[in-house]
Amino acid sequence: MPKRVLCAALALPLCCAAAESDSWITTDRPDFVDAPEVVGKGRIQLETGLLQSKEARSTPLLLRVGVTDDLELRLESDGRLTDRSDPARTRGWGDAAASFKWQVREGEGGAPSVGLIMQADFATGSREFKGNGTRPSFRVPIEWELPHDLELGVMPGYYLDRDESGRHVSTGQFGITLAKNLGERAYTFVEVATPRIARARDGGTTASFDFGGGYSFTRDLHVDAGVMLGLNRRTPDLAFTVGLSVRL
Repeated sequence: MPKRVLCAALALPLCCAAAESDSWITTDRPDFVDAPEVVGKGRIQLETGLLQSKEARSTPLLLRVGVTDDLELRLESDGRLTDRSDPARTRGWGDAAASFKWQVREGEGGAPSVGLIMQADFATGSREFKGNGTRPSFRVPIEWELPHDLELGVMPGYYLDRDESGRHVSTGQFGITLAKNLGERAYTFVEVATPRIARARDGGTTASFDFGGGYSFTRDLHVDAGVMLGLNRRTPDLAFTVGLSVRL
């Protein structure tokens, strides 16, 4: 991703305060489990932030464009990456990914909201950080509204990775999150996430316990923060993220 594009994207939330809509903004960060909801027809939403652990730093970026009331197109990247485990502090750009999200159904009558995300990751990043070839995946975010302003979300998924020799590697994904709404503007959450479920010979499983929350200054401007605690040796012991999301 060219540097000028990332700089423009990061500046956009500060200079594009759009007219407020009737609904409050819903984001797909900072937790691993995505929301089933889409941004809505004709809306554009930018979600960006900083993610840092002892081993690495990244600036994830997600651009969401509403095509219809139940379909959105998405473009995302890990943005600018730094390998903090390397004394040379190697830096570069992450791969880009394109996807769409379809809100299959809205929750009502005790039934959950259901979404579907189909994605392809492309080897477009810097040499030190890019993956191997095109990697397809899908995720199914599911969300129940519970009493006392609680929301329960689960998200199974599948990711077809490639190793350095080009061999296809099938991996699973799963997350479960419990969120508490604190009025219309704020929420907190706890989560168990397994972004990668794989056999040891294929790199093994990564897992974390996450917690955090967010606050909406307006219906279209939202800030968030989260902490991730690694649950096994393949996952960073501690990571944190802060982010900003704006809907136009």
